[in-house]
Amino acid sequence: MKIEDIFGDLATLETDRTVIRKLKIDDLPDMYAYCSDDVVSQYTTWDTHQTLDDTKRFIEFVWKAYNNHEVAPWGIEDKQTSKLIGTCGFVYWNIAHSRAELGYALSKDFWGQGLMSEVVGKIIDFGWKNMNLVRIEARCHLANIGSARVMEKSGMVFEGILRKHLYTKGEHQDVNMYAIIREGV
Repeated sequence: MKIEDIFGDLATLETDRTVIRKLKIDDLPDMYAYCSDDVVSQYTTWDTHQTLDDTKRFIEFVWKAYNNHEVAPWGIEDKQTSKLIGTCGFVYWNIAHSRAELGYALSKDFWGQGLMSEVVGKIIDFGWKNMNLVRIEARCHLANIGSARVMEKSGMVFEGILRKHLYTKGEHQDVNMYAIIREGV
């Protein structure tokens, strides 16, 4: 299996409340609305978007990855409003080791509703069935309790703290490591 086999034409997925699809330039205002929120970006590796150009550059970066058949995130569209409310996808995929890492972001307006757990569950299932993954991991900052809860609700298990694992926002930071293993492999 090759990365381009999966990411050459990224599939559209659905959950009860969301459509998980490729990002599009029309998503710019919706994405900017949550990426420009300091609360949303507090525990991310990316800085709060200051202008629409910051968000446009990110969408262009993702589209370059789509066009090059590289690992890239899906956009999360709320079925009720048809608005983009977040992103979720694999940050990297190590094919030789059947391992990938998940990352996600969600508009604050949708926190606490179980939406991200729903989406992450769908992406995990996609990883098992379409990417032949054996291990899916995700990390979060120690203080990011909401993200830790998403991982736990998705079946991931806390494996430990990676000390000074990320250098982001001007400092080395510890992160919690979570993972889920496909059984029977």
